[in-house]
Amino acid sequence: MKSAFLNGELVEEVYVQQPPGFVIASEEHRVLRLRKALYGLRQAPRAWNIKLDASLASLGYTKCATEHALYTRRTKGGLVIVGVHVDDLIVTSTEQRDIDAFKEKMKSMFRMSDLGLLTYYLGIEVEQGRDAITLRQSSYAGKLLERSGLGECRACQTPMEEKLKLSKDSTAPLVDATSYQSIVGGLRYLTHTRPDIEFVVGYAS
Repeated sequence: MKSAFLNGELVEEVYVQQPPGFVIASEEHRVLRLRKALYGLRQAPRAWNIKLDASLASLGYTKCATEHALYTRRTKGGLVIVGVHVDDLIVTSTEQRDIDAFKEKMKSMFRMSDLGLLTYYLGIEVEQGRDAITLRQSSYAGKLLERSGLGECRACQTPMEEKLKLSKDSTAPLVDATSYQSIVGGLRYLTHTRPDIEFVVGYAS
């Protein structure tokens, strides 16, 4: 979505000073009431989400009860699934014509860019082949290693030292708790495409 937050309609009363270049002569003391959201406004993300939710509902899409960023709609051809992340939408379906119809309807309501087949999304690289879709996080994993100071380390087959015992009563020097939590959080995100490190990350957590 282009300029997505500008589509949100405000419920609260919000006033702003007259912007430079648009000040009304002899009425400089007046303020303006916003009818729609602006970037930088605290209410803007929520207002946009409400607007998008209502728009998808008007097209017959149902919000998932357990994952509020996922919408579905049954069609004669099958099922259309829409994933939402702020102002980015991923759409997939059993029928190409349903995807095309969805895009046309959304373009009639909002200014949009069609980026084509999904190749990269939230740190996940997507490779779409004829027989399979491959997900990987190579670039993300590399950045995580660099951030952790392990960019030059050699790769190994096992993701954890054998018979490792972690204890809260360790005599080792204290580490920066925030940095440790950040690294573990990064590893948890990496498990989306690396289920082989699930146990280790859980142990480190």
